[in-house]
Amino acid sequence: MLYAADGVRGQPLQHVAQVPAHRRSAARRRHQGQRHGVYRLYKLADLSVRKRRGKQRLKLERVPLHECQTVNEVWSMDFVSDSLASGRRIKCLTVTDDFSHECVDIAVDHGIGGDYVVRVLDQVARFRGYPQAVRTDQGPEFTSRSFMAWAQAKGVRHILNQPGKPTQNAYIESFNGKFRDECLNEHWFQSLKQARVEIARWRIDYNEVRPHSSCGWMPPAKFAAQHRRTTSGAIPAPQQTQE
Repeated sequence: MLYAADGVRGQPLQHVAQVPAHRRSAARRRHQGQRHGVYRLYKLADLSVRKRRGKQRLKLERVPLHECQTVNEVWSMDFVSDSLASGRRIKCLTVTDDFSHECVDIAVDHGIGGDYVVRVLDQVARFRGYPQAVRTDQGPEFTSRSFMAWAQAKGVRHILNQPGKPTQNAYIESFNGKFRDECLNEHWFQSLKQARVEIARWRIDYNEVRPHSSCGWMPPAKFAAQHRRTTSGAIPAPQQTQE
């Protein structure tokens, strides 16, 4: 079995090659109190992270997303699909906070409708309260009577994206890309129970360990906790950047 050059905690080379880019790895190690020349190790081991080829699109004027100023101001929601080893499909409802970039929740099941979405949001709200607004696409789960009635009853503003324009919900699209690359593509789930366990484990790591560039290279949960501790209740939001 091959090992990385200069030794990265004795990890096999194929395992080291799966970690994120050197900047995020360095930030993660600094957060853990470690000091390593991660970029140097990457170069010595001749490692690199495969970059996705972007699609060629029409050059249109970009309209920036509203920059949130506090936690629970806007939650973004979307669905990500995957399949078990048996071929049966599973559906993941992803919910993120646009300000702190926390992953509020990921619900996993074989089928998720409007009533299911409402139950998930009510359950999450018991611990962190309801958002001022939610941003979604115009899928049937988010335009169902039960979901629309829930938003009206809870006083939550519903922001709908225009059909065929996922960039209007860029925060959740960016998160879904990370979720698929770092979690779904790394596992071959044998059962729904296993999928829920592994996805929940990844969500904890994303919120509490993984550094985020838009949070000043802090984990989202730490950034949100720092925001809540302030007397004024508002930390200037860092400039939104793409990793």
